Amino acid sequence: MALRTFLPKKKGRLGEILLQRNLVTSEKLNIALKEQSAPGRSRRRVGEILVSLGFVSEDDMLRAVAYQLGLEFLKFFEFPKNIPEYSYPTVKFMKEYMVVPIGMEDGVMRVAMSDPLNRYAVDAIQNFFDRELRIFISSEKDIIEAIEQYFGTDVHMTSIMEGMREDEVESEALELHEDVHNLRNLAFEAPIVKLVNVLMTRAVEGRVSDIHIEPFENNVKVRYRIDGALGEVESLPKRIQAAVISRIKIMSRLNIAEVRLPQDGRIKLRVSGREIDLRVSTMPTVYGESIVMRILDRGASLIGLEQLGFPEKTLDDFKRLITTPYGMLLVTGPTGSGKTTTLYAALSRINSSDKKIITIEDPIEYQTEGINQIQVNPKIGLSFATGLRHIVRQDPDIIMVGEIRDIETADIAIHSALTGHLVFSTLHTNDAPGAVTRLLDMGIEGFLVSSSMIGVLAQRLVRMICPACKEKDDIPAQVMERIGPNIGGVPVYHGTGCANCRNTGYKGRTGIFELMTVDEETRRMILDKVSSDIIRKKAVSAGMQTLAECGWQKVREGVTTVEEVMRVTQEGG
Repeated sequence: MALRTFLPKKKGRLGEILLQRNLVTSEKLNIALKEQSAPGRSRRRVGEILVSLGFVSEDDMLRAVAYQLGLEFLKFFEFPKNIPEYSYPTVKFMKEYMVVPIGMEDGVMRVAMSDPLNRYAVDAIQNFFDRELRIFISSEKDIIEAIEQYFGTDVHMTSIMEGMREDEVESEALELHEDVHNLRNLAFEAPIVKLVNVLMTRAVEGRVSDIHIEPFENNVKVRYRIDGALGEVESLPKRIQAAVISRIKIMSRLNIAEVRLPQDGRIKLRVSGREIDLRVSTMPTVYGESIVMRILDRGASLIGLEQLGFPEKTLDDFKRLITTPYGMLLVTGPTGSGKTTTLYAALSRINSSDKKIITIEDPIEYQTEGINQIQVNPKIGLSFATGLRHIVRQDPDIIMVGEIRDIETADIAIHSALTGHLVFSTLHTNDAPGAVTRLLDMGIEGFLVSSSMIGVLAQRLVRMICPACKEKDDIPAQVMERIGPNIGGVPVYHGTGCANCRNTGYKGRTGIFELMTVDEETRRMILDKVSSDIIRKKAVSAGMQTLAECGWQKVREGVTTVEEVMRVTQEGG
């Protein structure tokens, strides 16, 4: 039987389609085209460049490509929950070519791909199934999630654990040991190597930000943090605790004999073609060493400012601040609130060949073309303060300091802002006006703060309602009494939980923000060292939208839930 060969017919150039849909401006498109044709650069597609620069979201790009090729764009929640029993290609092949079968319809195999123009992949999968294909376009992230759901590593994990249980009767090799030689041998046992690799790979492919391995009296719990929330994914036998922990410590070049003191290390991995760093922290507990691994995806595409969740007015004001020639702009919030992502989105927006940008960070979370990045290294005396002192001698236009932790760093950053540099940094404060008080409490003179500061952005991350299981929510009367005025009588929503969101009701996160711009009146208040409460009232009266107000706006828009806003803002009204 002659099979129908997939031959996409393009409906015009991708750039023209993006312009027609108002997804990019002609200026941004020209930047991408210049980047594409720059000598010495590998030939990347213009769509890939636009996404990497943060000029357009990956989903919007893929929708435009789907239109161009006459195909349909699918999100993960639109995939079937299960696919029929059949002979399928290997998981390795599917991950390498970013393709996943999503079922059969009238004898035609339905397949989702991130790149339908990859002729080899199309031919290979058509030859494998020996039947007609119907191809859909999906993002790599959604394809990975589908592969995980249909052919996931849970089966792999189960087989590893079962193999361990079968060996348990015959061998005591995996029992707890304190002898260093034994620990090292255990760490290289095949089942342990496979187990640790699966735990890490599954985390990287499943949108996990942190892996927690926690020893208790009778077992070892493995928990993943997804969208800011922890959930248990595995319970390991107590008998393999020492072997698993030793394996991770060897991978991160830590001292496996030292179990009484905390240690910090790093692991470099390559998963599905992506360079991944894991920042490893060990901590002694009553039942053994607890390990937390923070996942840093070096190859992750930068998110553009428009994709962070800014309200329109706040975004316009923030864009204006980041194009100021000099001054200090701070981003505040707790750990894990997306501060670094926001700063890099800002740097990406203003990055150009006529500006020198230098950053000093701990750790470097995004590697960006055209930006000079420095990694803090306390072991050799390279702190934020010492690095920043030398940065100003490198003739930068823009400086980013990962975090202001002490008065020395704060003082150098402020003086850099006063001497003609635009300085970005972060602080840990509850709200935007609190940044002023924090600097003053560090011992910085009020006139220096008032002269250098141009604005403070406070932010939090809220989980977004899963679109696949979203429905109207009934708010308890006592809660509605407190939040009613914020909601304004519009319906609110929540997620009931489904396979798409791992039964949490949430999928992905977005930001809520409050931006305080420093005007002349605010500068006078800083000089007079008035309280942050008074500065806050003044900023609100001048039009600043608070974190809570931004959160309630997202509730009214059906983006997030009442519970999420109350959780991250600690406000019920």
